[in-house]
Parts: sequence; structure tokens; C-alpha cells
Amino acid sequence: MANYREIVTKAVVSKGKKLFTTTNTVNVNNNPSTILGCWVINHNFNGTKTNNQIVINGSYDVNIWYSHDNDTKTEVLKETNTYREVINMRDREDVSGEEIIVRSLKQPNCVNVSIDGNNINYTIEKELGIELVGDIKVKVEASLEEDPWDEIIEDGDNVETSIDKELDSIENVNEKFIEDAI
Repeated sequence: MANYREIVTKAVVSKGKKLFTTTNTVNVNNNPSTILGCWVINHNFNGTKTNNQIVINGSYDVNIWYSHDNDTKTEVLKETNTYREVINMRDREDVSGEEIIVRSLKQPNCVNVSIDGNNINYTIEKELGIELVGDIKVKVEASLEEDPWDEIIEDGDNVETSIDKELDSIENVNEKFIEDAI
């Protein structure tokens, strides 16, 4: 008959990822001519669990480099965006002590920028991964038989190693191979 034991351990009990796309519009005073670049920096976020929902609050800075006055001058627009993403999770009754790990699988990135009069429209894309870690019971089969003991051999026991035996068994070794090569 098998002997089973229960082990209580922390494990990832649920995980998922989601791609978020956000389009924003910002008004500028001068009439933009050309978008020269857009980049996103300083992404910060954290997640909390409320009932069956994961709420992720975060922020990032957007820098848009554009030209104006018929491409004779340039400006960099700096804007901080905050976000609140709510993700519904399935209820797990067999898990206790859950904690949340939120990872940025794809950092926020500007995927599209366009000019509409004095407005600049830009689209940001990010992908977040969520892991729920909780206490869970695992059943394992335990053997009642004891494993055999290995013999421990110390260096000072004058035991001949298999390498020593192999070297002793080699015949016809030319001990003057370096002198012969010259």
C-alpha cells in the first residue's frame, strides 16, 4: 500500500497576459508639420487584488518630437500618462494566501502617431502579465524504504583512481615525443 504525504507550498496557481492599446490626443500651440519621433520612458506599475479582480495602476512618460513652422523648428512634447487597468480573474477556492506578481511583458511603446490640425494623436501599446501565487497542498507518494548508503572515500585513503589505472595500462608511450618533434 502506498504511503502519501501532503506538502503545503507556494506555487503559481494562475497566470495570464493581456495586451492593452490606448489612443491619446494632445493639443499643441504651434501647428505641427512632421512627427520626428515618439518614445515612452519611466514605466511604473503595481497590482492589487480585490475580490476576483486585479487592478493595475501605473504611469509612463511620453516624449513626442515634432517640427513646426514648415519644418524650420522642432519641439519635444513631454506628457505623463497614468492608467488603471481592471482584469477579471476566475475564482480559486482551493487556494489561500494569494499574492500578485505583475510583469511588463512588452514595455509601453508608441505604435502610431498622427497630426490632426493642432492635435497630435498617438497610440500606446503595452502587454502585462499577471501571476497569482498562493499556498497549495501537493500530495506525494513517500517510500518507507531507506536509500542505501554510499561509501565515502577520502583522498588520504590511498585508493587508486580509475584514471591512474588507465594510465598504467597504456603501452608503448614515447616519453621523448617533444624531442622527436624538433
